[in-house]
Amino acid sequence: MIDAARRLFAAHGFSGVGTEAVVRSASVSRGALYHHFADKTELFAAVLEDVEREVTQLLSSVALASGDAGFQAATLSAYEAWLEMCERPEIQRIVLVDGPSVLGWIRWREICQPNVLGLIQAVLAQGMASGEVSSQPVVPLSHALIAVADEAAMYVASSPDPATARREMLDVVRQLLSSLAA
Repeated sequence: MIDAARRLFAAHGFSGVGTEAVVRSASVSRGALYHHFADKTELFAAVLEDVEREVTQLLSSVALASGDAGFQAATLSAYEAWLEMCERPEIQRIVLVDGPSVLGWIRWREICQPNVLGLIQAVLAQGMASGEVSSQPVVPLSHALIAVADEAAMYVASSPDPATARREMLDVVRQLLSSLAA
């Protein structure tokens, strides 16, 4: 059901998908849907969590592939990968557009917390522990950095020239990350 709902929500948005379309696409009964999820919003929350887990795994892989390049290089690589991922409708629509509007900011962030936001917090804590990032409160800084990532993704996605917008945004992010150096 989650896979079917994910495809539908990505293509049509939350408001454009009825539960009947989900059960038809997943080849399950309406009773099966409501056995697992209280309503369409709960199904959407499960879809968002699934997408967030996938994004976190991808970004973790990118950051780890940077090896010993350091905090700034690993984080910039992850930002670049994020901007590329956000060109996919399911990421853009489910995570950035419908996620906060359907679930509300607090619930949206609760789902993100153990995933991408948690990854940012871990990377920041590691950067501070290694002396690469100036010591400061991790939680508010992680929220600021995820806000930059989300807004950067929307900026690139809405640009008539996404390639140029991505390069410009990565230059901005590079400077921002430099300002965090210890």
